Amino acid sequence: MIARVDPARCTGHGRCYMLAPDLFDADDDGYSVGGDRPVPEGMERRARIAAANCPESAIHLVLDEPDPTDPQSPTDTREENP
Repeated sequence: MIARVDPARCTGHGRCYMLAPDLFDADDDGYSVGGDRPVPEGMERRARIAAANCPESAIHLVLDEPDPTDPQSPTDTREENP
């Protein structure tokens, strides 16, 4: 899973890094640092909670890209809407 932060939508409420400080960082002005962050195994629930609590819906959770050579690889890569 990847947590994708859209910096254009973030308004600096800070809920993401208060709820999941190991996953999200803030800049000097309190805005979440944009970009994609891999969500470590076992942290998926916290990522979902942070995304669900973002009032601007600036966080999207994306399932990992499938590896066509790995039969255990996920095949559904749709974005999750918390």
